[in-house]
Amino acid sequence: MANDVIYIDVEKRMLTANGPMNLVIQTTIPAGELIALFGESGAGKTTLLRILAGLTIPDNGLIRFGNTVWFDSAKQINIVPQQRNISLMFQDYALFPNMTVEQNIQFAQPEKKQSALNELLEMFGLSEFRKRKPHGLSGGQKQRVALARALARKPQLLLLDEPLSALDAEMRATLQDEIAQAHQLLGVTTIMISHDLNEVFRLASQVLCIENGTITRTGKPEDVFLDNSISGKVQITGQIARIEKQDTIYVVTVISGNNQIIKVIAFENDLDNLKIGDRVMVFSKAFNPIISKLR
Repeated sequence: MANDVIYIDVEKRMLTANGPMNLVIQTTIPAGELIALFGESGAGKTTLLRILAGLTIPDNGLIRFGNTVWFDSAKQINIVPQQRNISLMFQDYALFPNMTVEQNIQFAQPEKKQSALNELLEMFGLSEFRKRKPHGLSGGQKQRVALARALARKPQLLLLDEPLSALDAEMRATLQDEIAQAHQLLGVTTIMISHDLNEVFRLASQVLCIENGTITRTGKPEDVFLDNSISGKVQITGQIARIEKQDTIYVVTVISGNNQIIKVIAFENDLDNLKIGDRVMVFSKAFNPIISKLR
């Protein structure tokens, strides 16, 4: 809904590894978007999530979710975290070790509905593990449980602090697909911290780049990051982050290991054996970029 836009205008004095820093953030976030926060460690990304969750109090400013004011220093308003209807997920999962998978998820449900629980278990491929406790799960399975529990609360706002950073590349790609599917089905407004450009391109509709406590760039990932200058001599290996149809052609976005981004034009027959997440090589032939899947 239009009135669910989040308005943020806050300041917070921080002490970082590089010394004192002022976090000064002013932005708006439309309802239903998946927003990525991108920037170096210590730039203020996690502090911003904690401010939105009500765990850290700004020095001054205003946070408004739709018509509801969550924080207003001038009027001395500060809504407690429990009343903000937010789910915040950190990197360490924080599952209850004495509870089963389904009990962990049920704990977050405002109304204990078995049908909603089953839907989340199915969505994240956890149905067969529902009676297991966290010590019997892999890292990827624990991450799935944590995501399902975060969504079980039916939050207005989902906050993810590098949710997939501890996983290997294959598992990270699989869970990126599941996050994208869950976001598409549930439509919850999501703000995610990520240092992985491939993840940003695959999941985010908008990206906010934060440097030294301020937003320096904002927009669609391709507008923020893409360098349109392509050398005539290209030979780069990377991973497919996005495949977009434009009229009769496709545009394939490839991100290399050193975060170099290249867009390659392809036709439908070029994509017969290519999909998002594939490792590929981009090379030039007669100055035209060609994309080839790595075996």
